Amino acid sequence: MQLVVARIGRAHGIKGEVTVEVRTDEPEQRLAPGARLATEPASVGPLTIETGRVHSGRLLLRFAGVADRTAAEALRNVLLIADVDPEETPEDPEEFYDHQLVDLDVVTVDGTEVGRISEISHLPYQDLLVVERPDGSEVLVPFVSEIVPEIDLEAQRAVIDPPPGLLDEAQAEIASNRDES
Repeated sequence: MQLVVARIGRAHGIKGEVTVEVRTDEPEQRLAPGARLATEPASVGPLTIETGRVHSGRLLLRFAGVADRTAAEALRNVLLIADVDPEETPEDPEEFYDHQLVDLDVVTVDGTEVGRISEISHLPYQDLLVVERPDGSEVLVPFVSEIVPEIDLEAQRAVIDPPPGLLDEAQAEIASNRDES
């Protein structure tokens, strides 16, 4: 199975380094020197990581055969893709790969069916579960333990404890009216 582990950002300096937007919880494993990664678009790769370092809080990588700023800038927005065994799981039991979460049924803590996870949206500030409801509409659920207290891979289920208004606007209005009283 292939997983996107990073997106290449802008060139850094004149020796071929690039910034990367990390999309894996295991960058030390997936983005280590010597790692050979597929790319999207495929015509750019595969790329082999030559060096990596952190500078001012950003990960900088240099790839074999990319020796100057012009070559590095040509890689901007390329996705880096690692081959991962589908049975592999992250070391931390509170972490999950996207492919483990997609297609899980979503229910509230009281057992009410919400829908099914159709994708994971990785924003710079928050991961979101994109949940497709039975009527075809979608709801975005912040992937934090306060709102998603349980992921049960064996039962193929995610349990959510949504705050007022997350699933239903009418519910938010009722809560808002209660707060005003």
